[in-house]
Amino acid sequence: MRRTVFNEDHEAFRETIRAFIEGEVVPVYDEWFAAGQVPREFYYKLGELGIFGIEVDEEYGGAGIDSHKYEAVMYEETARAGVNFGGSGVHVLLGLPYIKMLATDEQKKRWLPKFVTGEEMWALAMTEPGTGSDVAGMKTTAKLSGDGTHYILNGAKTFITGGVHADRVIVCARTSGPREDDRRFGISLFAVDTASAGYSVGRKLDKLGLRTSDTAELAFVDVEVPVEDLLGEENKGFSYLGKNLPSERWGIAFGAYAQAAAAVRFAKQYVQERTVFGKPVAAFQNTKFELAACQAEVDAAQAVADRALEALDAGELTPAEAAGAKLFCTEVAHRVIDKCLQLHGGYGYMNEYPIARLYADNRVNRIYGGTSEVMKSIIAKSMGL
Repeated sequence: MRRTVFNEDHEAFRETIRAFIEGEVVPVYDEWFAAGQVPREFYYKLGELGIFGIEVDEEYGGAGIDSHKYEAVMYEETARAGVNFGGSGVHVLLGLPYIKMLATDEQKKRWLPKFVTGEEMWALAMTEPGTGSDVAGMKTTAKLSGDGTHYILNGAKTFITGGVHADRVIVCARTSGPREDDRRFGISLFAVDTASAGYSVGRKLDKLGLRTSDTAELAFVDVEVPVEDLLGEENKGFSYLGKNLPSERWGIAFGAYAQAAAAVRFAKQYVQERTVFGKPVAAFQNTKFELAACQAEVDAAQAVADRALEALDAGELTPAEAAGAKLFCTEVAHRVIDKCLQLHGGYGYMNEYPIARLYADNRVNRIYGGTSEVMKSIIAKSMGL
């Protein structure tokens, strides 16, 4: 079926990204994988390439394009090559929407030029050791100082993608206690400078997958955050988080679809080259049937991901639709990647093969951004159930 989501500009961007990955990333990716993170200087290269500024207004050094389609191309091309750009995805998908939605003109002038160049990398810190999907249960606090010039931040966060390299982190903290009739009230967002006294990065977490993505624990001990770094209004943070969740969940859905498509590509190439009992693995009927079924699922996931992308760009993607896209695409990717690894046999379990890394990377898609169970709850509620 003809795909209509991308135009000539997107395809030209795709060619540029594919060449960049093949020349700058693939040759050194094994080193990144072994190190467990992308080198900090790599983000400057992405900045030079214009990756971080596509959706940023021209007055701040960006291209001023109001579309997620270039992000979608990035998802497809990184998955196709079996690589990961570390925390840069969080920088754009999670950091930028909050700046665009909540930052004042003064804040944008301070932050966005360095955001575009990669001089200042951003991350988002919601999850705490004792809270996951229950964001309203967070314990991190931000108390306004007596003279009203700054907040005193105390608490801890965990599972923070991009947390090691981040220069500024959007931290969710309680500025007020919850109300009896609204436990979500009292959360505020702060753009915290990671060079602040009392701010510290704990362990770089040892994950099953996404090995090149620096995920860390963060701690705040009497960190002074200037009032000028409050994002939006006090106590309205939960509603802000809710507004950006559809975008985040679309990103996970589209990334999962792209991973599934890449898995089919890897498996097809492998079974055509691998010989068993004197003939290629691709010659066996079971191989053909398994890959055919996988391709059909990928085609369906692509249609869902593309439809969600168009709705997101039009400002029409609802929370339930985003949840449905995430649930469907991540479940498809889980099934497809597992089957494609099986077709690799024992080699599929070896990290030197991209399918093994893809298998591990994909697993978190059904957990972060809201678990599959949470997605089902959102969808059921939208159905009046």
